[in-house]
Amino acid sequence: MSEPAPSGPLTGLRVLDLSTILAGPLAAQILGDFGADVIKVEHPTRGDGMRGHGLEKDGQPLWWKMISRNKRTIGLYLGDPEGARILRELAKSADVVVENFRPGTLERWGLGYDLLSEDNPGLILLRVTGFGQTGPYAARPAFGTLVEAMSGFAHLTGQPDGPPTLPAFGLADSIAGVAGAAAVSMALFQREKDGRGQEIDLDLLSPIMTAVGPGVIYADQLGIDQERTGNRSQNNAPRNTYQTRDGHWVAISTSANPIAERVLRLVGHPEVITEPWFAHGRSRAEHADLLDGYVGEWIAARDRTDVMEAFAAAGAAVAPVYKPSELLEDPQVKALELITTVPDEDLGPVQMQNVMWRMGRTPGSIRSTGRGLGADTSSILNEVLDLSAEDLRRLRSQGVIG
Repeated sequence: MSEPAPSGPLTGLRVLDLSTILAGPLAAQILGDFGADVIKVEHPTRGDGMRGHGLEKDGQPLWWKMISRNKRTIGLYLGDPEGARILRELAKSADVVVENFRPGTLERWGLGYDLLSEDNPGLILLRVTGFGQTGPYAARPAFGTLVEAMSGFAHLTGQPDGPPTLPAFGLADSIAGVAGAAAVSMALFQREKDGRGQEIDLDLLSPIMTAVGPGVIYADQLGIDQERTGNRSQNNAPRNTYQTRDGHWVAISTSANPIAERVLRLVGHPEVITEPWFAHGRSRAEHADLLDGYVGEWIAARDRTDVMEAFAAAGAAVAPVYKPSELLEDPQVKALELITTVPDEDLGPVQMQNVMWRMGRTPGSIRSTGRGLGADTSSILNEVLDLSAEDLRRLRSQGVIG
């Protein structure tokens, strides 16, 4: 299958993605979405563990098709001195390397930043770990689940009388992946000024701690820890999910006072708007039982379509609680092309989330889905390092490449 040429602001950039599940690969995917030539480096026989994550169709891993889109793949055993030498040669022509091994692993292989940058002073090395490159936890194995627990996210998630709740998806990794792409962009901007690359030490904990919000400053300044509130908020009300007559759910938020007023007028209780406590979100939250009762009763008497239309007419904020299949049919999702169709060499047309933002002059694109293990090994090593067919046969027989 022929692929469209790369387009986007990062066209001409080369990224070596040495990372595995999940933050590093997502950071590299975002860079590839916006034009970078991403070379996915995997163990020649085991591959990236992402290949075994999630559901399959006809033996093809579907999540892999998405997370490894816009990447060429090469099988290379970095633990072998010859494999490490090849990687160091590849890094000479790279702009970015992304890795998420335990601290010290690259150095043990002779691939530390001191050596890589000696060959290529402009190289940017994004290092993604659970707890960073230094400190007492640096050597600990870590996954997103652990930092979702440590960050305060699990403590705040769930019903007040229930246990801390973890997300059903890779939340911490995904936030870190987006943060990693932003960090690389900043390093590239700095390189434009002075021509020098740098190491980026990205731990999984920092981005999700930021996303969780002001808990740390509350603890420091007020000596309090926020508690679980279920779907309610301590900052405004009504704010919750509500079930419609036909069994669907909708979500409402009233962070802005005018929105709260419109909602209560719509559901037939304008009298509460004049109450002194209604004027502020936090004091409204103290009356959440009353407000939820009014809103929930009104919504429970109507089908979801009627609820959505009435809220839209009133200028009040509401959204349906969607299953993924419903996203495929949503008119706003279609209008913004948030989901796009991509040809896949194994499955034919597949739908997946589009690039994350829309740039007016240099838009990103999805040129290919995730490819088979080592699908591009020979072409990449021939193109970048000018290795001969005999060299490739020898390296393959030694288990260095796949």
